[in-house]
Amino acid sequence: MKGKFLTGTVASLILAAGLGGMTPAEAAKESVTRGDYVVQLIKELGVELGDGSSITFKDVSKELAPYVEKAVELNLIHGKSADTFAPDEKLTRLHAFVIAARGLATENAPLDVLNQFTDNAKIHASHKQDMANAAALEILNGFADGTISHTKIVTEQQMELIVKRFVEQYNKEAVTDEDEAKVALRILGTSDIHTNLANYNYYLDKDAKDVGLANTATLIDEARNENPNNLLFDNGDLIQGTPLGSYKALEATLKQGEVHPAVAALNTLGYDAATLGNHEFNYGLDYLNEVMDDAEYTWVNANVRDAKTGDYYFEPYAIIEREVVDEDGDKHVIKVGVTGIVPTQILGWDAIHLTGKVTVDQPVDALEKVIPDMEAAGADVIVVLSHSGIGSDQNVQGNENVGYQITELEGVDAVITGHSHLQFPGDYKDLANVDQEKGTINGVPTVMPGAYGSHLGVIDLELELEGDEWVVTDGTGEIRSINREGLVPSKDVLDAVKEAHEGTLEYIRRAVGETAAPINSYFGLVQDTAAIEIITQAQTWFIQDQLKGTADAELPMLSAGAPFKAGSRDNASDYTNIPAGPLAIKNMADIYHYDNTVATVKVTGADVIEWLEMAAGVFATIDPAKTEEQNIIDPEARSYNFDVLDGVTYEIDVTSPAKYDRRGNVADESANRIKNVQFDGKPIDLSQEFLIIVNNYRVGGSYGAQFVKPDQSNLTVYAHENRQAIIDYIIEKGTINPQANNNWKFVDFPANTKVVFQTADVAKDYIPEGSNIEYIGPSANGFGKFQLK
Repeated sequence: MKGKFLTGTVASLILAAGLGGMTPAEAAKESVTRGDYVVQLIKELGVELGDGSSITFKDVSKELAPYVEKAVELNLIHGKSADTFAPDEKLTRLHAFVIAARGLATENAPLDVLNQFTDNAKIHASHKQDMANAAALEILNGFADGTISHTKIVTEQQMELIVKRFVEQYNKEAVTDEDEAKVALRILGTSDIHTNLANYNYYLDKDAKDVGLANTATLIDEARNENPNNLLFDNGDLIQGTPLGSYKALEATLKQGEVHPAVAALNTLGYDAATLGNHEFNYGLDYLNEVMDDAEYTWVNANVRDAKTGDYYFEPYAIIEREVVDEDGDKHVIKVGVTGIVPTQILGWDAIHLTGKVTVDQPVDALEKVIPDMEAAGADVIVVLSHSGIGSDQNVQGNENVGYQITELEGVDAVITGHSHLQFPGDYKDLANVDQEKGTINGVPTVMPGAYGSHLGVIDLELELEGDEWVVTDGTGEIRSINREGLVPSKDVLDAVKEAHEGTLEYIRRAVGETAAPINSYFGLVQDTAAIEIITQAQTWFIQDQLKGTADAELPMLSAGAPFKAGSRDNASDYTNIPAGPLAIKNMADIYHYDNTVATVKVTGADVIEWLEMAAGVFATIDPAKTEEQNIIDPEARSYNFDVLDGVTYEIDVTSPAKYDRRGNVADESANRIKNVQFDGKPIDLSQEFLIIVNNYRVGGSYGAQFVKPDQSNLTVYAHENRQAIIDYIIEKGTINPQANNNWKFVDFPANTKVVFQTADVAKDYIPEGSNIEYIGPSANGFGKFQLK
């Protein structure tokens, strides 16, 4: 504290160099010695004593030693020499006041404050300023006759008065400085790691500089070194997303007592807390609980509840008591409250795992309930881990992405958000009350640190102590990229995940078969591709085998596939690209990115058309009257929602508005994008029954769920992964030759329109011969611009 530091110069009050040599006649019977003053001062300050063993003074008694030792420790005294303290020497009033003033004064008082004393002219010029300061601080009051009598020896009674005034002023300064204590608190955050733990791309089977918590860990160490007052949080989607996640969940399945590699990595880095993302629920609650129970940090979530009891399923929040050091070097304990939320949509996305087991409150509603509880529990700072995108500045109840609305909540001091795999600061420039430079939304420091370990979120909060409460007075948010020259991944993280990483490499390198044709997804959103064809063929093969000898075996089957890796979330490397030749497990994960399981749903021909209408919601609406460039892909669409139904042929008219929005809700009842739907070369029979082969995600929480009957009598979910069906299919065939059958296309675009789209710039080398696709030129971040003729 400033006050405590300044009083260090009061050392000379006790040291009083030059105050010795007083004659016995000058000293009153009740005069005060240096030793007396030390004892009285230390007692009044109320500090804890040691045993006196550390002092070097040879003239200090055993009884006095603890007091002198504490005075030295507080930098109050230095002694006459290294081994001499002279505890029996006397103090004059001049030196007592001079040094007291030096110990307390933070600014010089005007000299004329001494005019109240009749003998002030006798004070030597070298002491006048200090005596003026003592008078201004009301330590020096003078005698009744108006004199200072500065040469007199200090008596016991005077000492008590001086010490009393000194301590009162000292405490005033300490309280004032305590009130003004300032602390810089740093909040670090990661999000959407998706088991990218090592600096390795399992799909390319090689080291990578652009992914991996091992790389992010280096940034974490740097940020911690810059400010030791820090906490580290993870924002979810940690345990799924790469072959390593699949390996631990489905191949070398996590056993009781075994530490999941993602948890091991977070333990190694000393995370303070983490929340749950939607993908944490992909493998079921039993698996999730097994993952969580070895964490050395707290898991928090405030909006998932037990379906039977209504109680919180997880800890709704944690209060972390963190010792911090203020700008003056003094220590304090700050209580940081942290909570988290997940989208309500998990109930649909993972219905097979969650139905009847948990309920999910609306995130904003849940936070409005839990924040007062955190405040009542003593939280000085409240951090929200929002596994929800920032979304829109227009609030709509039930929105998946509500990060913006969270920043509007009273009591929220900082937000770490994610889920959308975007970056903030950086993205979301068009929202209201966004300060990109400062990294705030509605004044609240906010970060969204990309995905796969690409960035570290850094929030810096400024706190001041007002009375006995800490107040956040300012804050900033920034993200730091791992994409820099010379960054060395963390050996500690690599060691923590070594066994799982090596097991994953062995797993992904297992031979499956061969492909006679290359497989890529560069154009999967604008034309039929082999990458989708292999999915739909394998699913059909699997279901035909499953239904042999049943009545359903005679149903016409339509197999649904989507371009799972199609530059999603603004990532130009996120495409499937497998050359002709040998196929291994790693290629299967590249073709089918998610750990879904096979499902079938019985629908009518009319339902098939509506299904396709919903899938066509990924496209923007092309205005036939415009001649300037128009992007055919809705920038907010997700490629995995674009189902291609093999088994029927059809056309898509993008000059028509979308009938359904991205969630399968009716947007325009009169709209009609899907044209000329045929089955077996004839217009589809709207009443005929079909079996759509799909995945559990589509029929669980995506738009396909709308075709499932309330009693689920038309739904079958198989305990077999779609990816494993592809593996089994290729092993059975040995060599495959996937070719696009072009069962869908766009209705011809109006003359003079210029319809464009983006894909990876390298796709220019993969344009199919005779295609209507034309390369225009490079775009940003590794993408290229292409035109559809």
